[in-house]
Order: sequence, then structure tokens, then C-alpha cells
Amino acid sequence: MSRSGEPAIEVASVTKSFGTTTALRGVSFTARPGAVTALLGPNGAGKTTMIRILSTLLRADAGTARVGGHDPAREPGRVQAIIGLTGQSLSVDGKLSGPENLAMFGRLHRLSWPVVRERSARLVAAFGLADAGKKPVRAYSGGMRRKLDLAVSLLAEPPVLFLDEPTTGLDPASRDALWDTIRGLVSQGTTVLLTTQYLTEADALADSVVFMDGGQVVASGTPADLKAQTGRAQVDLIAASDADLAKLTAALTDFKPVSDAPRRTVRVAIEHAGTSGVRELGDVIAAAVGAGAHIERLALHEPDLDDVYRRLAGHARPRPAVSAGGPA
Repeated sequence: MSRSGEPAIEVASVTKSFGTTTALRGVSFTARPGAVTALLGPNGAGKTTMIRILSTLLRADAGTARVGGHDPAREPGRVQAIIGLTGQSLSVDGKLSGPENLAMFGRLHRLSWPVVRERSARLVAAFGLADAGKKPVRAYSGGMRRKLDLAVSLLAEPPVLFLDEPTTGLDPASRDALWDTIRGLVSQGTTVLLTTQYLTEADALADSVVFMDGGQVVASGTPADLKAQTGRAQVDLIAASDADLAKLTAALTDFKPVSDAPRRTVRVAIEHAGTSGVRELGDVIAAAVGAGAHIERLALHEPDLDDVYRRLAGHARPRPAVSAGGPA
């Protein structure tokens, strides 16, 4: 692994083209040891290409990369010895059962049999694969095969783990099990580079985020920092009638309200963090109550990675409003 204080992963000005298509355009970022770094962005942004270069499956056309202090292009054996990889395609043997696959990969990693047995049992239980028994993997459902593929990549508990959209096709219980496993490995010092289309997953797991679009890095930072740059929180007050809407709009003039008559909603932007945000929210509610208007529901939306995604990648996706009583 890399020396103390050095990044676990370093990428500097990496470029990669496939014919006339440029997949990566001078990509640079670092990932610190013992943390989760998420690569986010729309399909075609270059995330999987970047993972494949770092895991020795592709060679960059230009630029440099180091994983655990080693060059994936010049020292592939050293890199392969310290990484685990779960890609978007399955790597398990369909003729073998789940336990047999785990045993085979355990031998390939030169793990002792007691270690393979203990870890296999734990992973099979965590991902709900115990009921499959000795059934060959070719008889598994797609979701079961995905779970086994993840279990195989986690078996050796490598110092650096690449997860390329790992929870695609998983049920919520298996997703939660994977999240718990990742958190456990990170607490023991594992470095994780994660790509995902589920922004809630990145928000829950990532210590830092690298947003890519068009083969370039367009922003990076902690989830909190990126959300803070996106804008203010929004409070929606839903009035009981048109008359109540008019009262609310007039009462909240100092807060520059945006009125949506068809939905009888007044939207106000407020600070989304700290004491000032709480005070501002209290002022808005006090003004609304003082207007004597009947309010059916109040909804608060804080900036999240969906908002960051929209701002950086320009792809709007519908997201349900969240109210005091749950989804509106």
C-alpha cells in the first residue's frame, strides 16, 4: 500500500479514447485511505472506463494513475494483489454453487480454509444466499447472482475495493447488507471507490464525491460541501383555499415568496444549515401563522445530491416532495 499520508488512489490528467470517441479528458482526482470516494455522473460520463484503468483492465492513452502507490499499467501484478473489483458484469462460475465459488476464489486469494469458511458463511448470511444451498449459480436469479458476485469481491477484504454500480438489481434488504459490509470494511481501513446511479447511496456512504460529465471532472468535494454550494433550502406552505393562499403570499412578502396558484402553494427559500437557518424557518412559520391562514401541510426540502446532479449534469429527474407527514 501507499506510504502513510499519501492518497490511496491518485489520478492525474488521464485521457482515454476509443476510436473517435474520447471517454476521458484529462481526469484528475485523489482518494484518501480508509474512506469511500464516489464517482458520480450520467451514463457515458467515463466512470466505468476510469475504474477499468485503475483495476488494470485498460491502459490510459495519457496521464498517470497510482493505486496503493503502484502504477496499474506498469505494475499490474502489484495492483491486482491489493484490489477487489465488482464490475457491471458477473465474474462467478455458473456451473458451481455459491459456496463452491467462494471456496474457489478463496484459494485464488491464498486464504486459509478457516478464513474462507468464516467469511463465506458471514457473506452468504448477509446477502440472503443460504437457501440456495448447493444449487448451481446458473439456476440463480439475476439478483442472486449479483449478490454472489459482491460476496466474491468482498471475500479477500482487499485494501482497495472498486465497486461499479454494486447495488443495481439488489432488493432493499441486500442493499442495506452491502452498505453495512462496506461501512465495516472502511472502519478497518479499506479504501472504496464507488460508482452508483443511486444518489442516496452516495450520500449515505461517501466521504468525498467526484462528479464527472463528458469524460471530465466537473466538481469534487464532500457531499456536505457540494450540497452547500447548490443553494438554499425551500419551504412549501400548502394553503387550504385560494383565500388562504392570498393571505400567505401577502404575509410572506419580506421572504420573496413564489406563489403556485394551481397547487395553492407558497415557496420560500431559507438558509439550510445552522442557527440562522432555524431562526429563518421560525420567522417564516410565525409570519404564516400570524396571517390567520389555514395551512394544510408544510414541506421542507434541503439541498441534496439530486440537486447537485441537476446543477452539474443538467439532467432533471422528478423527485417527490417530502412533508411533515411523509411523501406528499
